[in-house]
Amino acid sequence: MNEKILIESSDHILTITFNRPEKMNALDPESFYLLAQALHRLQHDNTLRVGIIQANGEHFTAGLELEKWAPIFAKGKMPELPAEHLDPYGISGELLTKPLIIAAQGICYTSGLELLLNTDIRLATAETRFAQLEVKRGIYPCGGGTVRLPEEIGWTRAQRYLLTGDEFTGQQAYEWGMITELCSADTLQNRARELALRIVSAAPLGVQAALKSSKTARLHGDTAALTHVFDDMPAVMRSDDAMEGVKSFMERRAAVFTGR
Repeated sequence: MNEKILIESSDHILTITFNRPEKMNALDPESFYLLAQALHRLQHDNTLRVGIIQANGEHFTAGLELEKWAPIFAKGKMPELPAEHLDPYGISGELLTKPLIIAAQGICYTSGLELLLNTDIRLATAETRFAQLEVKRGIYPCGGGTVRLPEEIGWTRAQRYLLTGDEFTGQQAYEWGMITELCSADTLQNRARELALRIVSAAPLGVQAALKSSKTARLHGDTAALTHVFDDMPAVMRSDDAMEGVKSFMERRAAVFTGR
């Protein structure tokens, strides 16, 4: 097993852990492919219902290991992903339809911030340091940051940070609505798992349909999402989980969902 990224599955949760603390968890091309492969597994393994991305060590990630990525960027595009890989930045190819939680501490720069912006539930410490600092390295963000950061924190505030490369904190990001919850560093990963287990306890088909509708609104606008909001309802209502939901309600007990 490659130790740059640790992959562990239990309780219907796939946990992806960056494991290069000596390199501030910088992502080299190999790590990028391992991450993309793990996300493809999350998408297509029917026993998995939610994913967590976290990191060992003091920092979440310093971003891409630029000296190894510079020749790739010089070609004017990201490398094509092979089969059974899913783009972690949600720019090309298949989109992830299962919930993804991220837990960031310390430094979360460049591609790390862009990765966070493509997740659904985001945890950080108040002291986490975010930066889209590509302009300080002679390049510019190409993992979705130029689109998603303005969506998340507003146009003028985003340009303040995109065009300077300056840092902002987890506390600021929380106040702007970019972060779901602030946690202490020693509770961050436990909280991510607690929330993942809460999602696991819900009906998988309902969760995925709700996330699909939300993502449709984000990518294609509110009208598109409202137009198709009932598309998945007939299949969901015919599912064992829908029957279990009604039955558990009538019997006044917690539902046990199977994803069928």
